[in-house]
Amino acid sequence: MGGRILKIATMGQPILQRPAEPVKNYNDPQVVQLIKDMEATVHYMNCSGLAAPQVFVPLRVVIFRVLTTTSNPAYELTPKYDPEGVPWTVMINPKITPLSNEMTLGWEQCLSLPGLMGRVSRYHSIEYKFLNKNGQEEKRTAHGFHARVVQHECDHLEGVLYLQKINTMNEFGFTDEILKNWD
Repeated sequence: MGGRILKIATMGQPILQRPAEPVKNYNDPQVVQLIKDMEATVHYMNCSGLAAPQVFVPLRVVIFRVLTTTSNPAYELTPKYDPEGVPWTVMINPKITPLSNEMTLGWEQCLSLPGLMGRVSRYHSIEYKFLNKNGQEEKRTAHGFHARVVQHECDHLEGVLYLQKINTMNEFGFTDEILKNWD
């Protein structure tokens, strides 16, 4: 059974505004198919991550990766923490714990806000726990961009878009315009 490319919910869709439900059985055929479909979708979209609510499914499932290089100047990769990047990771029912109060500002984009980007403050270092797609519990520590991606995707599970975390609207706009004037 292969995966299908799923439609992306965009800002204004009610599913993006409410918390997602915990997955009760990682091995449920519908959950297994959802993960395959999400994997096909992220590969097609060539993005950093996707949360189930973004594909109209109100479950606590996330898939993400961290690249080692990118042509997008807005992505402030942190190779000192993840020199080999982070391969595609499926997280079921993730939980995040900040490791300190240190916050960092960084630019973010989202499939649910196409063509837009904004600068958001996030915890620099986190620990996160989750079930992988085989139902095994995993725990990881993340810093920098890795921590940013995990927090961004997990916010979708709480009904939160990065736009709601922007400190000043002077740091939000159309991606093309921001990149055109990039220093």
